[in-house]
Amino acid sequence: MVIPTGGIPWLTIVLILPLLGVVAVLLAHEALSRAIALIVSVLTLLASLPLWFAFDNANAGMQFVEKHLWINSPAIHYSLGVDGISMPLILLTTFLTPLCILVSWTSVQTRMKEFLISLLVMETATIGVFAALDFVLFYVFWETMLIPMYLLIGVWGGPNRVYAAIKFFLYTLAGSILLLVAILVLFFEGGRTFDILALTHASYASGLQSLLFWAFFAAFAVKVPMFPFHTWLPDAHVEAPTAGSIILASVLLKMGTYGFLRFSLPMLPDASVAFTPVIMTLSVIAIIYGAYMALAQSDLKKLIAYSSVSHMGFVTLGIFALNAQGIEGAVIQMINHGITTGALFMCVGIIYERTHSRQITDNGGLANAMPKYATFFVIFALSSVGLPGMNSFVGEFLVLVGTFAWSKLTGTLAALGIILAAAYILYLVQRMIYGPASPQMLPKLTDLNAREFGMLVPLVVLVFWIGLYPKPLLDVMHASVERVIASQSTSVLVQKGGGGQSHTLTMTAESFGHPLSMKGEVAP
Repeated sequence: MVIPTGGIPWLTIVLILPLLGVVAVLLAHEALSRAIALIVSVLTLLASLPLWFAFDNANAGMQFVEKHLWINSPAIHYSLGVDGISMPLILLTTFLTPLCILVSWTSVQTRMKEFLISLLVMETATIGVFAALDFVLFYVFWETMLIPMYLLIGVWGGPNRVYAAIKFFLYTLAGSILLLVAILVLFFEGGRTFDILALTHASYASGLQSLLFWAFFAAFAVKVPMFPFHTWLPDAHVEAPTAGSIILASVLLKMGTYGFLRFSLPMLPDASVAFTPVIMTLSVIAIIYGAYMALAQSDLKKLIAYSSVSHMGFVTLGIFALNAQGIEGAVIQMINHGITTGALFMCVGIIYERTHSRQITDNGGLANAMPKYATFFVIFALSSVGLPGMNSFVGEFLVLVGTFAWSKLTGTLAALGIILAAAYILYLVQRMIYGPASPQMLPKLTDLNAREFGMLVPLVVLVFWIGLYPKPLLDVMHASVERVIASQSTSVLVQKGGGGQSHTLTMTAESFGHPLSMKGEVAP
């Protein structure tokens, strides 16, 4: 048993609290279920805060480690731990869950207990994915997540909810099957262990790495979702209830990019480098395609869904830039996207409760009718664009710096996505906030109440805190990102996009003491 955290198993506490909340909600009267779920989710958030305050930024390894034997043969452990990449994602999950309960306070009226149970089970499964250090435990949490999300869409969703739920389930399940195959192959080839850290330090033949890379890719690319595996996302977002859309966009999509960072890059370094051009190409296509599709949408949720395809393209772009700026930008952009897109879906849910329409043309004139709401909406919209001083600017800037270091052509094409984002977001703001109000909708446009105001304020605080002072968040992830980079092959062959030249870069762990330091020889 290993619990080097002052004897307090913080990760287990954070995992178990939502499950205790499930029991409490089951036993409680229907009228008390909302309050109980909210209290439990707030307690879970408070229990997760020691992960931030006690975290050692200089330590690149796993912290808050817990390890107990679960199954004897083969040896499977209940093993948990976090580093600078996974810990912020756990905090994002615990932060957003109370907001999801609050945003559903009046909008969900049927099967309330079951709805709250689904949210709490989802919270435990998601935290488990980010904290698991045993592959079997990871896979259990990974698959468990599908069930409550399927129910959230299929039971409390819109008119086409069953179609959207089945499509979501089949897409993600197909990728998960290949993930299971890859885990079993790693078990036999990596020393008959499911220990993620041990498997990370094992070495694998190049051919095997390639096969494993694409098996991982199938699971993670669908979850991101990367182009062309994204088609389930708009349907799921449009049909899901507001809380489902928030969790889906803000947390579940990050499980895919987290998988690339935790498994693909450190375990399969040669394959990651070899297939980087393919991933970068798909990422650029996702950025531009998602932005163009967002421009064409008249449904608010669909527009934000396609914007997520574009924004997540920046995340995968930064990850496979394979340098410190790109990966740090990708990790911080994972957090930023969770905050901003979650806030935008929350704003859509708030206006939908009033007008019962997601059509942009039905929700105009909000600057005069709902000035408080309009202020929040514009802040989150500008954050999505990446306005300097707001959170998304930091992530996108670092991603582009890392991408330009890999290929100037790729960086230039990716930068077009920022211009297109400004086009579809500002066009949206012009129509909703300053456009003409629909006469039949005008009487329904009442401004934010205290509950809604309280939900949006913490998100605004994070938007400006990360945008103006990102150093604490970057300090948390820096050592872990350096470890990911150091795990790459000593000799990396990078095919420069558009230049037609191969550059052999010899990188050592010491060369990453400064983010830009890189030793190399250029061969014609």
